[in-house]
Amino acid sequence: MLSIADALAEPWRLEFMQRALLATALASATASVVGCYVVLRGMAFLGDALPHAAFSGVAAAFLLGGNVYLGGAVAAALSSLLMGLLGRRGLLKHDTAVGVVLAMAFALGLLLASRRANYAVNLSSFIFGSPLAVSWGDIWAVAAIGGGVLALVALFWKELLVTTYDPAMAAALGIPVAMVEQGLMLAVALCAVVALKAVGIVLVMALLVVPAATAQLLARSLPAMMAMAVGVGLLSSLLGLYTAYYADVSPSASVVLTAAALFFLVLLGRRGPRLLLRRAPWTGR
Repeated sequence: MLSIADALAEPWRLEFMQRALLATALASATASVVGCYVVLRGMAFLGDALPHAAFSGVAAAFLLGGNVYLGGAVAAALSSLLMGLLGRRGLLKHDTAVGVVLAMAFALGLLLASRRANYAVNLSSFIFGSPLAVSWGDIWAVAAIGGGVLALVALFWKELLVTTYDPAMAAALGIPVAMVEQGLMLAVALCAVVALKAVGIVLVMALLVVPAATAQLLARSLPAMMAMAVGVGLLSSLLGLYTAYYADVSPSASVVLTAAALFFLVLLGRRGPRLLLRRAPWTGR
């Protein structure tokens, strides 16, 4: 029988588990930072749409034998620009523009992928996530894209901060609000690409939203919220991979469900007593 110390160390003696933890941690940290803006601005639907839009670029790169991360980044970036253009020009409501581009881009990805007989097997890791299959090349790609995203957030910190909390004041200060919003959409798009292999298209939104939503319950400032969100993301990656290793379940799903469990634990700890003491409106009690 394994001791506790051996049980804790055993998964990390395997190189594929080390790579899985590193890739998932990098993706979680990047998505958690950008996810704070997504949560504060109510952009969760966008966080779901752009990963699906990125799939068209992944499929095109796979079909042409190119770099799937570059293909996904280009497709997600173009989709974010198109969403912003349709929304700003008043042609469609913003959520409608997001839905139209999402449907079009994802369908295009499926069409391109179907050109290869074995597409379902080869692209399944990008749809459902496969952190145990990441290579060192994948990790370098994730680190490069994620580092670029975090650098952009740091560079435009003031503009993002003011625009997030008070767009009218940002405009009065001369900040180009439309450009900042477009830049944030681009950052979300790149986060989607970063997390594609770690958790897959289906679950990318969870990395963007759940750690940030958990941190929002605890933090009173944006820097604190980001730090806590990154902590939740990293802890979810670690505990989720432990669960996946010993329970023999999907690693990407395990990471996301761990993050969700942490969210509900914090929610119950912060709001539980208040919810229990609140009168039930349907009974009058």
